[in-house]
Amino acid sequence: MMKKLRAGILSTGNIAATMAGTMMQMEEVELCAVASRSLEKAQAFAGKYQIPRAYGSYEELAKDEEIDLVYVATPMSEHCSNVRMMLEGGRNVLCEKAFAVNEAEAKEMIALAREKGLLLAEAMWVRYMPMAKTLQEVLASGAIGTPYTLTANLAYLISNVPRLIQPELAGGALLDVGVYTLNFASIAFGDEIASMDSTVILTDTGVDAQSSTTFVYKDGKMAILNSSLRVLSDRQGIIYGSKGFLVVENINNFETITVYNEKREVTAVYQRPEQITGYEYQVRACKMAIEEGKCECPEMTHEETCRIMAQMDAIRKKWGLKYPSEK
Repeated sequence: MMKKLRAGILSTGNIAATMAGTMMQMEEVELCAVASRSLEKAQAFAGKYQIPRAYGSYEELAKDEEIDLVYVATPMSEHCSNVRMMLEGGRNVLCEKAFAVNEAEAKEMIALAREKGLLLAEAMWVRYMPMAKTLQEVLASGAIGTPYTLTANLAYLISNVPRLIQPELAGGALLDVGVYTLNFASIAFGDEIASMDSTVILTDTGVDAQSSTTFVYKDGKMAILNSSLRVLSDRQGIIYGSKGFLVVENINNFETITVYNEKREVTAVYQRPEQITGYEYQVRACKMAIEEGKCECPEMTHEETCRIMAQMDAIRKKWGLKYPSEK
């Protein structure tokens, strides 16, 4: 068992900063290096988070043999090439969501990780959190009877973020925030989908500004999933059953699960455990998987990552949305 997980961060954006701040507070992690295409940005980031090594190229981080895990936080369009570089260098990788532009890229990345005998995990943080298991346990307990319908809404005022409206960077609401609604549905209802329908409104640049997708499952359940770059949503996931319903506050990082009975009375409330930021769970899962010689984390398996990517491929096909890299 390794004493500390020696971590490196690829990119210096906002999400990389959140991860750096998290790792700094984790006793089992040593944040050792950061890489950017700009040495100045890497050095500034390293100074802020007390990171000993700053690299002005990604290649240098890939070659750093004193790194156990690289966290990749670049734009989605770059994930496949960045992850391949890290794996070729012998580094284990935790890659931000959405994992890739499409399922084909995801399979390519996973195949290389398995060939190299390295860990490759998707940073779909809600999958690693205790509250995901709590939700499944509440549903299995019959607290709301048989669940039949699910709604999930995730939207932020982010239409002015350049990377999210650029087709070249695999922009749009689906891959950035809609992916959380898909994962919420998967956690609650599984993945045996019988049919799918979806409607979309595109931006002037041709990516999805907002959409609504409906899944019908083989066992008769239904999920309605909404995402947008243009509005502020309640972030709620609501699951309706034959004997009541439950409300999950913030499907992006479950805060509470409130259970209601047939009279719409609250019968139970489950609170999120105290956390640093929530990012720590996926890092700990990666550390454990590396120690056990695994190529994937059981909380978010390669199969599940590919399944969600395939769902997004099917939704974009329904819209007629292809990214430049796919044409």
